[in-house]
Parts: sequence; structure tokens; C-alpha cells
Amino acid sequence: MTAVKHIIWDWNGTLLDDRDIVLDASVEVFRGTEAEGVTAAEIIAAYTRPIWVTYEKLLGRPLREGEWERMDTLFHLAYERLLDSCLLSGECLAALNRVADGGRSQSILSMAGHDHLVATVGKFGITPFFSAVHGLRDAPPGGGKAEHMVRHAAALGLAPADLVVIGDAADDAVAAAHIGARAVLYTGGMQRREELALTGAPVVDSLMEALDLIGA
Repeated sequence: MTAVKHIIWDWNGTLLDDRDIVLDASVEVFRGTEAEGVTAAEIIAAYTRPIWVTYEKLLGRPLREGEWERMDTLFHLAYERLLDSCLLSGECLAALNRVADGGRSQSILSMAGHDHLVATVGKFGITPFFSAVHGLRDAPPGGGKAEHMVRHAAALGLAPADLVVIGDAADDAVAAAHIGARAVLYTGGMQRREELALTGAPVVDSLMEALDLIGA
């Protein structure tokens, strides 16, 4: 893979090591449902995007009217309560510094709410690394990333060939392909390696390995 001018980072599960609290919050979502008592291992085995498909797999039935919104609200309440225990991924600062020292620009595109994302990135003191930090604005949760990637790339003003997306979900590769950019998928999140590999994108076990792969 040739060198690039700009890296678009995913946030949750990529730069932020939140896998454990995602699992803990997900377990809470299923209390009082047919899937009460679901384990972290079962959630990982069922995990896919969009998230409501994961919920349906674990419940063993389609979601009822209004159920997705209720469960999503419960998840985010639990996630926010647990967020203070989260740290950046182990190689996050080293990776961001390596990209910056190499003269390349970088940004974040996340499916987290925009205001929440900006505040959380700011809390870790890493905002100056990024030319843009974009989360969801006025969009329903749980959908795909592709159209958000279109807007993010347009705001950057760079050609798709100049971009590489680094994220932890198959949806990151789908969104990158949607704009004609490349992707590298990192195994630090919720999706299993074999599911990531089905996208055809390279799959790595560390952020530094991702940067090695793209020549950054």
C-alpha cells in the first residue's frame, strides 16, 4: 500500500479502548428481555453492524416498534456512566505522533454523537492532532457510515486516493470504499478478525502495524 497524505481515524474501538465498557453496557441493555444473562462472549459472537441486527440475533426475534430506540438509549446511559474508566488505546499517542511527525494530516470520523465526541477527544488532550473531528449530527443512531464519510471527505478537500481510513469495524471499510479510499481494519474493537477480513481490507492487530502497512 502506497504512502498517503491523510489518515481518517475511527474513534471507538480504534483510538479509544472502550471494548470492555461496550460489552458491559450491552449486557445491561438485555436485562428484562429474553436475552437477559447474555455473556460478553455471546455478544462478541453475534456482533455485527448495524447494531440492531446484533440485538435481533441475541433476542432471537425482530425488534418491536420503539424497542431499538429504547435499547439504544439504555446502552448510551450505561456507556456514559462507565466512560470515565476508559483510556486511549495503548499505541494511540505514539501513532498520532508518528503521523504528525511524518508531515501527514489526520482526522476523526465517528458514529458517536458529535458534541459527545468533541468533548471526549478534548478530555484526552489530543484535539490539536486533528484537522477535523466529526461525529453524528441530527442522524438516527445505529446506521451505516458511508454517507457520513462522503461529507467528511468533502470537508477535508482531499482526493480519495490521498486518504486511508483506519477503523475497527467492517463498516469502516465499506465507508472507505464508498468514496474510493482505502481502509485498514484493526482488531481492537468488537468485530471478529474473520468478519473484518471478509471486507477484503487488510486486517492488523496494532495501530503501528496499520501505519507500517500504509507507509506512514
